[in-house]
Amino acid sequence: MPSVVIKGMGAYAPKNVVTNEDLSQIVDTSDEWIRTRTGIGERHLADESETVSFMASEAAKEALENSGLSIEEIDLLIVATMTPDMLFPSTACLVQSKLGLKKVASFDIEAACSGFLYALEVGSSMLKAGAYKNALIIGSEKISGIVDWQDRTTCVLFGDGAGAAVLSKSEEPDIGVLGALLRADGDAAHLLHMPGGGSNIPASSESLDDRQHFLKMNGKEIFKVAVRYMEQATLDLLESKGLTIEEIDCVIPHQANMRIIDSLGERLGVPKEKFVNNLVRYGNTSAASIPIALTEAVKLGKLKKGDHLLLIAFGAGLTWGASLIKWT
Repeated sequence: MPSVVIKGMGAYAPKNVVTNEDLSQIVDTSDEWIRTRTGIGERHLADESETVSFMASEAAKEALENSGLSIEEIDLLIVATMTPDMLFPSTACLVQSKLGLKKVASFDIEAACSGFLYALEVGSSMLKAGAYKNALIIGSEKISGIVDWQDRTTCVLFGDGAGAAVLSKSEEPDIGVLGALLRADGDAAHLLHMPGGGSNIPASSESLDDRQHFLKMNGKEIFKVAVRYMEQATLDLLESKGLTIEEIDCVIPHQANMRIIDSLGERLGVPKEKFVNNLVRYGNTSAASIPIALTEAVKLGKLKKGDHLLLIAFGAGLTWGASLIKWT
């Protein structure tokens, strides 16, 4: 079985930066209220031209440049998003067109904030199976389009952006993407969802009046399960690979809430200096959060060859999981 390595990373953040103070002008909140409860200081919000497919394409271009591969060498494209440009066709097909990719396999994955980990595992497995050589894996979100700007408990949490990775097969054993553990619990779907917009509740005057086309979240209940699920996924994955948490050199968690990240670190016994955090500057960008943070970690030289990297996420579904990478 060949290995799958990350050849290049890229990210895109919208030009418009909105601070907590800016938000306090439109909803009943304050910089202190947001920072003490979430750790967020600002976020990037996309304008009309910065669609999910546009941001995904920009992140992909940077990842390709950093990989040293040409666009002609990519034969698989996967986009993780819960905020697609439209229900169909897939955002991946729109990205394929924007990038000028040949007619390669292109599809979306919807696992909310865990989306990039799901896409990483699917892409790696498809490469290892032998039919594909190089893949573009992208997490891209425009959550500003589905948050309720009258709900201060949710609108302050999210931001827009995209992150991308180029995956390639390698004949060197036991490097790159070593494995993942992915889980889901549909019984808890009601804790984080957007009721309207699908075939169950299509757009109508009633659904609009009831604000069914906005994100709904039970933050307190999410907090209770998120830390426990991510901790267990991490421990189970490490046990399956014969590693201990002490052997992990770098941890990149989903950037949702600093209290969640701190609690996860405490439960796992991982010192804060091993964590990569950019939550204060981006907020929660869902499927884009881990690849954006990983791109920044690479640029800052936080990863060296042979390091064991742990990616951990949770999201709507509920979905959650952990991925283990031996950096190359």
